[in-house]
Amino acid sequence: MKTSLVLFVTPCLFWSSCRKAPPSIEFTEIPAAGPGGAARTESIAGRVAGAKAGQRVVLFARSGTWWVQPFSSKPFTQIQQDFTWKTKTHIGTEYAALLVEPGYTPPTVADVLPARGGLVLAVKTISGKPAPPETASKTIQFSGYEWGVYQVPRDSFGVLHVNLASNAWTDEKGRLHLRLRRDANEWTGAEIALSRSLGYGSYSFVLQEMPRLEPATALSMLTWDPLDAGQNHREVDIQLSQWGEPGSKNAQFAIQPYYVPANVYRFMSPSGSVTHSFRWEAGRMSFQTTQIVGGRPQVVAEHVFTSGVPSPAGESVHINLYVFGKSKSPQQNGVEVVIEKFAYLP
Repeated sequence: MKTSLVLFVTPCLFWSSCRKAPPSIEFTEIPAAGPGGAARTESIAGRVAGAKAGQRVVLFARSGTWWVQPFSSKPFTQIQQDFTWKTKTHIGTEYAALLVEPGYTPPTVADVLPARGGLVLAVKTISGKPAPPETASKTIQFSGYEWGVYQVPRDSFGVLHVNLASNAWTDEKGRLHLRLRRDANEWTGAEIALSRSLGYGSYSFVLQEMPRLEPATALSMLTWDPLDAGQNHREVDIQLSQWGEPGSKNAQFAIQPYYVPANVYRFMSPSGSVTHSFRWEAGRMSFQTTQIVGGRPQVVAEHVFTSGVPSPAGESVHINLYVFGKSKSPQQNGVEVVIEKFAYLP
């Protein structure tokens, strides 16, 4: 009896197959690889093994650094009863999936992924698939430049709004029209991007008879580099919006990241025709807004940034009109904005 008992117990003492396998996570649907950014999302899916009730999945996409997905306000993906998971993610060059315990708080942005241990039970990374061509097939001519018209959704703080090519056009005088309108119970906006990078120099945008924008409406004139997140995508902004706050100022100059207070200068932009501009130099970004009063330009606002100013590389000018996703005041009506001219001088 003793011999048979020893023969029965011995395999479980010396063979790892008798031990309980640690939890694991894997991908079953992999998005395309791409430069990242807010404009495009794809489906991502997978499954876990050894998960328990209450545990969840945290996803990251790499665009220079690792960004939690699908949104910073929604960082957790639920595990279904069959141990599968599925959600949307913004595009990145690589993707990561973490199986975590209840109580885990993921970082919004991380240079290095969280490692396995503590509340992180499993980590899996994978490269994105070869990317399809960018969805910006329509082009228009504006102020002597070629611009791509984007038809991919824009992510505004966790809310996706569709960009329609029909919402951007030029008239017989060469002026750019951007339209925000409701289509099938959904707000649709417009976004165009210059087909090449211009670098250091002076940029100006002449807005003709600027209409009054609702608190949730946002018009942005910015530089954006989709291929390099190392300098916050080289994003520099002139933005006309109250960001959903009816009592706030309606315009700002900004460099990124915007959550650094010194990187944002708020002011009131008047109605009517105004010119917004910035001069980009090494280590210096000078913004100015002017309006013609009595036949002469009058300065409405100006500000200079000398810290955190990016250097040029692959950025291009973007102009977009959209609904701010976290607005306390829902968008009520559509609006059309006319930009008379864009100009650049080295």
